[in-house]
Amino acid sequence: MNPVKVGLCGLGTVGAGTLKVLARNAAEISARSGCDIQITHIGQRRENPDIDTGTITISRDIFDVAADPEIDILVELIGGTTVAKELVLTAIANGKHIVTANKALIAEHGNEIFAAANAKGVNVAFEAAVAGGIPIIKAIREGLSANKIEWLAGIINGTGNFILTEMRDKGRDFADVLAQAQALGYAEADPTFDVEGIDAAHKLVILASLAFGIPLQFDKAFTEGISKITTEDMGYAEELGYRIKHLGVARKTEQGVEMRVHPTLIPKKRLIANVNGVMNAVLVKGDAVGPTLYYGAGAGSEPTASSVIADIVDVARTLTADPEHKVPYLSYQQGELSNAPVLPIEETVSAHYLRMTVDDKPGVMNEISKIFAAAGISIEAIIQKEQEEEDETTVPLILVTNRVIEKQLNRVVAEIESLDFVYAPVTRIRVESLAG
Repeated sequence: MNPVKVGLCGLGTVGAGTLKVLARNAAEISARSGCDIQITHIGQRRENPDIDTGTITISRDIFDVAADPEIDILVELIGGTTVAKELVLTAIANGKHIVTANKALIAEHGNEIFAAANAKGVNVAFEAAVAGGIPIIKAIREGLSANKIEWLAGIINGTGNFILTEMRDKGRDFADVLAQAQALGYAEADPTFDVEGIDAAHKLVILASLAFGIPLQFDKAFTEGISKITTEDMGYAEELGYRIKHLGVARKTEQGVEMRVHPTLIPKKRLIANVNGVMNAVLVKGDAVGPTLYYGAGAGSEPTASSVIADIVDVARTLTADPEHKVPYLSYQQGELSNAPVLPIEETVSAHYLRMTVDDKPGVMNEISKIFAAAGISIEAIIQKEQEEEDETTVPLILVTNRVIEKQLNRVVAEIESLDFVYAPVTRIRVESLAG
């Protein structure tokens, strides 16, 4: 078989790792793919003197790579959703296969890109777009293809997981740990995408589409960040037997599909509750296989390059295959995608942790219990703290409810906040058992 020629657009952290790993493991990669894979053209807007590109052609205009008639596969590693989208669509129009690590591009424009690729009979591979080096897309799309996926839950943003781990282990507040994460390069100067759940939502949307065979619908994903989590909540969660994680949850129900990213209490005994630092993990529940856990580095130069190169190998293996027999982009054949609705957060069901500040006087718990009972909501656990100082007049009250539809809990919380002995707002964190 002739060498497969690759055009690499973007020579940052992941691009440099891809170049390095491909050179170091050339023999193994060739043996697995059945051909030589050669990067012959790099689109690099700025020179990087720290990277030796040898005799590879370098273009400052990345669109030169998309137009190069010698290129079989274009690897998009520039990020963003504007120029990257134009580059990918141009390459597809020119008959190039695509490999990308760009989760935002796939989550927001994947439907359009897949349609264009399908019309041209080319592949779009995006393993590196979710969870760095963990082969979670291949696991869902191929390894679990015999299963009906019931739900999945993932720690899919390393920055948020690092912050929550430091808060729990060292009793530090959010702002303090965020500053450290920025100093270490885990968080950007503007950390919004990481700490408010947008990055995780991009990844969750992709996983949900793969798991349930629905079109990509980023605009319907619910996101809630971690900036309001306190060390007090961390401590109370531990006391109740839970850990707080910033979790992406997707679940198929009779009513539709849940897609939500938010802080979540998880039982400490679950393996995923013990995933710490910048590591990622995804738990997937299939009807035949049960729960399966995928753990590893969610970012970084070589871990992400591992997934990029795995996609290049997959595409190289199928260059001579009938397009109709290739693995579908979103697990299901294009004509078999479901129109199941994505549920608004008010229609989702979960248990809840509630922390409220109340007057320290008799009858408070009784009145609050009556409101829950009237709504048919059971209270699974209670922590009622005593005054720490003699002159204090209020105390924290912590409750964990059973599973309840969110709109019903909203009404109950609003009623509780209206009581004259409760000081609003009530802190709320969802709870997931993640039981098999």
